[in-house]
Amino acid sequence: MSLHPTLATVTDRIVARSKDSRQRYLDLIDRQRDEGVHRPTLSCGNLAHGFAASGDDKAMIRSGKAMNIGIVTAYNDMLSAHQPYGRYPEQIKIFARERGATAQVAGGVPAMCDGVTQGQDSMELSLFSRDVIAMSTAVGLSHGMFEGALLLGICDKIVPGLLIGTLRFGHLPTILVPAGPMPSGLANKEKIRVRQLYAEGKVGEKELMDAESASYHGAGTCTFYGTANSNQMMMEMMGLHMPGSSFVNPGNKLRQELTRAAVHRMTEIGWAKDGQPNSDYRPLGHCIDEKAIVNAVVGLLATGGSTNHVIHLPAIARAAGIILDWDDMDELSDIVPLIASVYPNGAGDINYFHAAGGMPYVIRELLDAGLAHGDIRTVYGASLAEGAQEPVMDGEELVWHPAAKESRDDTLLKPASDPFRKDGGLALLQGNLGRATMKVSAVDPERHTIEAPARVFTDQHSVAEAFKAGELDRDVVVVLRFQGPAANGMPELHKLTSPLGVIQDRGYKVALVTDGRMSGASGKVPSAIHVSPEAFHGGPLGKLHDGDIVRVCATTGTLEALVDAAEWAAREQAPPPPQEWGTGRELFAMLRHHSDPAEKGGSAMLAEAGL
Repeated sequence: MSLHPTLATVTDRIVARSKDSRQRYLDLIDRQRDEGVHRPTLSCGNLAHGFAASGDDKAMIRSGKAMNIGIVTAYNDMLSAHQPYGRYPEQIKIFARERGATAQVAGGVPAMCDGVTQGQDSMELSLFSRDVIAMSTAVGLSHGMFEGALLLGICDKIVPGLLIGTLRFGHLPTILVPAGPMPSGLANKEKIRVRQLYAEGKVGEKELMDAESASYHGAGTCTFYGTANSNQMMMEMMGLHMPGSSFVNPGNKLRQELTRAAVHRMTEIGWAKDGQPNSDYRPLGHCIDEKAIVNAVVGLLATGGSTNHVIHLPAIARAAGIILDWDDMDELSDIVPLIASVYPNGAGDINYFHAAGGMPYVIRELLDAGLAHGDIRTVYGASLAEGAQEPVMDGEELVWHPAAKESRDDTLLKPASDPFRKDGGLALLQGNLGRATMKVSAVDPERHTIEAPARVFTDQHSVAEAFKAGELDRDVVVVLRFQGPAANGMPELHKLTSPLGVIQDRGYKVALVTDGRMSGASGKVPSAIHVSPEAFHGGPLGKLHDGDIVRVCATTGTLEALVDAAEWAAREQAPPPPQEWGTGRELFAMLRHHSDPAEKGGSAMLAEAGL
């Protein structure tokens, strides 16, 4: 199937826009391979420090005759998704030795759980943890001891941060190694029902805790289709995972063999093999090109993935010298059909999605429809088409079978010829309030347009208090401003989902407008998020008053205050609230001060680095 003309046009536009920055990046990583810090350039003292504690691997690392793989891990045992990584480094070392290679833990990165910090002051550290992770990754790889990298990370800011950091070492072949989702527990729909009952005061804290702990009940990624699982989808669409490996549960033989396969494959794609130049060399900086970035956007749209990636993808792209903007995403959303319906867009969770055919099915459908670039440089084969395979155990052997020809559950997966909706369900809104993103794939079409009086807030706790006091029981556009990167680190505002959902269920028209973020798990309430420019930098949200009529329309792509133009021009900006201290927030003041707008990725370091 030939490429859809819009896909080709958008890709060509990104290539042209990125020509100079991309070439500078490619020149950098080519120099880094030949002239940068790596084992042959280390002095005897440098190298001795590097292998001093390597035990049985010491002689091999010292000789420099075999690949040494750097492991960057986001392991901690508080975060359920990353708890399985505890034993991975020792396993990876064994698997590397099977192929005559060695492996060392290059470093660890923080792994913040947004589920633990939702609605808490510590959520203001969340977005900038991505920059910290990127810098931590760079610190680990900067030792120059490695000819390849395995990245152990899954969740929200962690995968983007790992990629941004490793792309600065883009001459290294790199594979991301997932750990899989936890088995399904309490249905997500039932969990949300109990949350709303709690918000209304109809059940107590015990019932709420019982529901939450039955939902989040074991090791592995949370099972709803939020940012963490969207990360895994994107890695498959970019060819950076072993095929079909994203959503295999932890703790079984298949999961272990997929890790072994990733390690073995790493030993085959370095710049040298058996002491000779390797024709199958696959550096990360060449694997992540304009086509791979477009594939990630397409996958996001086709599966109804997390809106957080409207921020993360431009940041990842910039780290590779590629310039992606919201207009590109909006144009692609018009032509990419929604072929997956996973909670919160549908009833089934990520395990049911995987059982229905999962990512191999999605990749095959998109390629067959001309809606993805097959000719990207994957870590595993000649094209993305080889990613359309399901891993299974044949006795003790890992084998791959072609993707299911038909969906095994058409409530979760549909063919591109008969999708859940004809577009990707992600809309760019624009108007006198700025530019924003709205995810409409889980929003009832009757609510795609909301026009109502504004109620303006500057912190999410005040919204919750107003809800409890009954002040929001009416048609209302809740405006929550001074929530952007420069103001307070751009926290997710997922805690507002339950009270706003209650208001909507009571029959009122309700929408949220904010320069902050919503969780990738948010769904049914229409929300214009990531409003840019943010209020802290003089964005027009700072001009809104209580009672102003605000129109939020996904159909026409409109975000505007229906205020007389002369009056609007004469209004002064509201002053930002004072900066808060505590929970470490004061340590992130420098990152807030240097942060980019949301559309550029909300990063504090990329512009300062000249990217």
